[in-house]
Amino acid sequence: MNVERLIVFTRYPEPGKTKTRLIPALGAEGAAQLQRQMTEHTIAQVRELAGQRPLSVEVRYAGGDRSSMQTWLGADLDHQPQGEGDLGARMANAFQTAFAQGIERAVTIGTDCPDLNASLLTQAFEALRHHDLVLGPATDGGYYLIGLRRLVPELFVGVDWGTETVFRQTVEKAEALGLAIAYLAPLTDVDRPEDLGIWERVKGDRAPTNSKISVIIPVLNEADRLKDRLVSLPSLPDVEVIVVDGGSQDGTVHVARACGACVISGPPGRASQMNAGANLATGEILLFLHADTQLPDSFTDDIRQVLAQPRVVAGAFNLQIDGDLWGLRLIERGVNWRSHHFQLPYGDQAIFLRANAFRQVGGFPALPIMEDFELVRRLKGLGRVAIAPSSVITSARRWKRLGILRTTLINQLVIVGYLVGVSGDRLVRWYRGRRD
Repeated sequence: MNVERLIVFTRYPEPGKTKTRLIPALGAEGAAQLQRQMTEHTIAQVRELAGQRPLSVEVRYAGGDRSSMQTWLGADLDHQPQGEGDLGARMANAFQTAFAQGIERAVTIGTDCPDLNASLLTQAFEALRHHDLVLGPATDGGYYLIGLRRLVPELFVGVDWGTETVFRQTVEKAEALGLAIAYLAPLTDVDRPEDLGIWERVKGDRAPTNSKISVIIPVLNEADRLKDRLVSLPSLPDVEVIVVDGGSQDGTVHVARACGACVISGPPGRASQMNAGANLATGEILLFLHADTQLPDSFTDDIRQVLAQPRVVAGAFNLQIDGDLWGLRLIERGVNWRSHHFQLPYGDQAIFLRANAFRQVGGFPALPIMEDFELVRRLKGLGRVAIAPSSVITSARRWKRLGILRTTLINQLVIVGYLVGVSGDRLVRWYRGRRD
C-alpha cells in the first residue's frame, strides 16, 4: 500500500465561477480558460512526481461533478468533492480521510502556483520524514502547500482564510503546539492581473530552466578535498566549473584538471580569485562555491527555481555542518535563522546570482575578508536574497581547530569590527585566531 498521498484542491473551470478576480482583465471565459490551463499544468507536475515515487493522488474538486472531472483530468485519478465548510474545514477533512486510510505522509496543494513543480513536491515529502509539518509560503501571505504526517486539527481552525495573515497564523499555531516545521521556497500565486506575467513566463518557458550555471571555486592547497567536490560537477548539462587557484603547492591544480574543470591561476585572496573566475565565466548564473563545501544533488534545479521568483536577485543554501558535535547544530540553526530572516547568507552557504546582477554591483569588493558579507549587502539594494530549501554541507574543520565557542565569538567579533571600520588585515588575524 502507498504510504504517501498528494491531494490537489481545484475547481472545475466554469465561466463566471472561477478566477473571479481576473474576470475584469480576462473576461469570464478567459479566466475559466486560465483555471483550466493552470490546473492541467499542476497535474502534469503531479504525474511526473507519481512516476518517480509510489504515492496515491487525490483530486478534491469544487464545481462540476465526478464525471466531468474524470473526463477533464483523467479517470486514473481519484476525484472527490471538497465538501462543505471553509477552506480549513475542507483541508482538515481531506487530511483526516488520508490518515484514516493508513497514509503516513500527506501533502495538499492548490493549482494557482505555476512555479510549483515535481522537484518541490519531492522536497515536501522528504521533509515529512523528519518534520511534523511542511509549508510552502506564498508571497501574498498564504501558503501554496501544506503537508502533515498526522492530523493536527488546530492548524485549520481560527485562521482568517483568504487574507495575508494565513501563513503567519498557521506558523504561530504550529509553534505553540511544538511541531517541527520545514519550509519550502516562497512562490507566488496567480490571482490578480498583475500576477499574469508569472503564468506567461511559465507557459512560454521563459523561466531560466536551461540557463547555464558557472560554478566558481577559489582554492589554495585543497587537493585532498577538491576531488570529492568535482567528481560529478563538470559532467552536468549546462554547468561549467572554473577553479581559480591562488598558488597551491599540493597538487590542487592537477586534481582540478583531471576532474575536467577549467583551471586558472591568480594571486591569493578569495575576492580577487572569485572575480577572476566570474570574468571568465560564460554562464547566465554564477555560483560561488568554497572548496570545503558540498552542494546538494538538486542544486541546479534549486538555483533556477529560486532565481525565477519575483524580485529575487540572488540566493544561497541552508547550512549543514559536517560534524557530530552538539554545538554545531546550534550554529546551523542560528545561521539558517539569520539567512531567512535577514537575507544575510555567507560564502560557505554557496552564494548564487545572475551574472548581470554580479556585474551591476561591481563583483566582490577588494577586501581581504568579509567580501561575501559586503556583496550580499549590496545585492539587497537590488532586490531580495532568497534561501533555497536544500542545504549545503560544509566542513567543520575550523570549528574543530579553534573550538566551537571560540570560533563563534571570533566570527561575531569580525563582523562587529568590520562594521565599525577595523582594518581588513587586523580582521584577518582575528579570523584566523591569532593574537595582535
